Amino acid sequence: MSILQTQGLTKKYKKITALDGLSFSIDKGQVFGLLGPNGSGKTTTLGMLLDVLQPTSGSYSWFGQKPSADARKKIGAILEVPSFFPYLSAVQNLRIVEKIKGHPDTDIDGVLRLVGLFERKDDKFKTYSLGMKQRLAIASALLANPPVLILDEPTNGLDPQGIVEIRQLIKDIASSGKTIILASHLLDEVQKVCTDFMVLQKGKKIFQGNVKEALSDQVRIVLRSE
Repeated sequence: MSILQTQGLTKKYKKITALDGLSFSIDKGQVFGLLGPNGSGKTTTLGMLLDVLQPTSGSYSWFGQKPSADARKKIGAILEVPSFFPYLSAVQNLRIVEKIKGHPDTDIDGVLRLVGLFERKDDKFKTYSLGMKQRLAIASALLANPPVLILDEPTNGLDPQGIVEIRQLIKDIASSGKTIILASHLLDEVQKVCTDFMVLQKGKKIFQGNVKEALSDQVRIVLRSE
């Protein structure tokens, strides 16, 4: 079952083409990587898929339907680390997110267990490590139990232990059946976390395939050349 389909997505800023005729599809249950160096079009792609940016041309559909408010409710996303209140606990912060997003009575304890923060749920946010803060951010995106999770560079700025924890968390979330779209400039991350991936370079798709079957020296050379 196709969760997402895009056709000829293009985004231009005057004379600059940030994304050029991007077409691809993502099936249910995939952990799909958008791989490419900074400025390749990854974040622009995610912005359009979340209706934050409007495409210059082209189209996309979620769950076989045109973009809509109902479709967006089925998508949890982190494009930037949310601003949590430093002197409030994880539970208190997530209750605020509940109200902002209009998702009352979500299973906050269950989500905190999933991201490994249940034992620290009553501790103030300011006492968390960077990895824990990122896990709480992911928890906030999972509050309404969306079938799709979008993550933009989820391990940026983390120490090695934090990176390991976030990558394992992504695998754990995927094992529950969710579809995950992950943007990264790290080939190693895509290899370790994703089932399928696409390589973007200067706004164009230059490769797409299954991680186990398709990663090759050619892909490595493309990434190292930037």
